[in-house]
Amino acid sequence: MAAAVAGKKKNRRQAFVPEWLVTFADLMSILVVFFVLIISFSIQDERKLQVVAGSMRDAFGVVQTFSNSAVMERDGNPERQFQRMLTHEINPAESQFATEDHDRFSNQGPRANTFDDERNDIETPKLFSLAAASVQQAWRENPDITTIADQLIVEETEEGLDILIVDQEGRPMFPEGSKYPYEATRAAIAAIAPVIQRLPNQIQVSGHTAAGNHYSDPRYGAWELSFDRANAARQILEEFGLSSGRIKAVVGRAETEPYFANDPYLSANQRVKITILNEEPPVPITWEP
Repeated sequence: MAAAVAGKKKNRRQAFVPEWLVTFADLMSILVVFFVLIISFSIQDERKLQVVAGSMRDAFGVVQTFSNSAVMERDGNPERQFQRMLTHEINPAESQFATEDHDRFSNQGPRANTFDDERNDIETPKLFSLAAASVQQAWRENPDITTIADQLIVEETEEGLDILIVDQEGRPMFPEGSKYPYEATRAAIAAIAPVIQRLPNQIQVSGHTAAGNHYSDPRYGAWELSFDRANAARQILEEFGLSSGRIKAVVGRAETEPYFANDPYLSANQRVKITILNEEPPVPITWEP
């Protein structure tokens, strides 16, 4: 009995672990983990690191900013949005000036010849976009032409801005064989006259007929009819505000230029086209009499 008790005490002494050893083991475990992390950081995937860094910036709201200054700025100095401490090399173009004044720079005298783009190359597309919107707005505001709204077309081409008044099957814009338009057609032409008058460009009016039409008078055919309709449109434009000096040409094309080339007999080929020509105006845009 006594021997058994002594054996248990001996085993209990052997199973006892000092407290400092537990702490030491924990410390060793932490150091091992620390060294593993150091090794893993030293062998890193640059791409994954950038992804993680970006995610951290987004999470903490960090915004990366760049300064164009050529030297390091001290704290408290305002950020410069330009470079400094640069050597300026003289460009020969900077000392060359035009021999004539330009209306846009009339308050500054002659401008330097350092521009690659002509003024008209920049302003013409903007001018045509505004003109197209103004024409369509003028048509929308006129209740007399709502029934033919889908027969009024505005499109930009290399020649300029085309304003088309076209026929539809069973709904012509002019009476058959007549050079005088219907009242709705007349209202559509009259509505755009003030819009065109505000533009500096020259105007060309052309008449077109569809193939297959028959004319009772052998001396009055497609050529005569197409020209007379174009001229009638020109008269309406001038009656409602367009200056006669703005008209560059009035022509009749007959059947030679179908709108739908694959079907020259289609009624939509019969049309009047008012073109705002894509060319420099004879006088500056800002000139006023």
